[in-house]
Amino acid sequence: MPSEVVEQHIDLMEVFQRLYNEYGPQHWWPADSQLEVVLGAILTQSAAWGNVEKALSSLKEGGGWSAGALRDVPEEHLAELVRSSGYFNAKARKLKAFISHLWQQHDGDLQAMLSQGGATLREELLSIHGIGDETADDILLYAGEHPYFVIDTYTRRILDRMGIMPDAPTYAGYQRLFHHNLPTDAPLYNEYHALLDRHAKEACRKSLPACQSCCLRDICATGRNALVEAARQEK
Repeated sequence: MPSEVVEQHIDLMEVFQRLYNEYGPQHWWPADSQLEVVLGAILTQSAAWGNVEKALSSLKEGGGWSAGALRDVPEEHLAELVRSSGYFNAKARKLKAFISHLWQQHDGDLQAMLSQGGATLREELLSIHGIGDETADDILLYAGEHPYFVIDTYTRRILDRMGIMPDAPTYAGYQRLFHHNLPTDAPLYNEYHALLDRHAKEACRKSLPACQSCCLRDICATGRNALVEAARQEK
């Protein structure tokens, strides 16, 4: 409910600063090129990053490390190269769909594709098989340096536990929370998203969240409740 957000007066920049003070810079996205970001964004769907790294290494070793090579490699062989990322047949089709689009629309020039205006590029990305909101925004932010905040499961979990409710429980609704309450700044969005993911893995875990030691506990609804319960049990 939007009214809850207003009443809580939770400053998203304060949340960012606390996370930054706790964890420091995260140096995301871990990639050496724009193409590697795109490949990683597609391969990380429903996959642990460690398994994606194995798939990326296989692509490098298997000669699938350029737009031209990915265009020419048979889909069956591509699937074997990315097997470690899971759902490898489906992901090979998605990679092929992206590369095919890149060659058909931009003559294989990824830089030219990413240099378009953000809104135009986002619409184009979403038209490609296998690319949804999160993957599109990964590519926009981390490959194209366009200011689009990436919303993932970790981000939703933290906001929900804090009691920060979007105007609609949708991807766009959560994204508007950040776009409307933060400066429009790609490096900020980059670092913030990475910090949220780090925090979700280390403190705001899916089960057994570490509320007692959480750097957000006093401004988080779940954290405050945990502190009250701990105090009650000590009496």
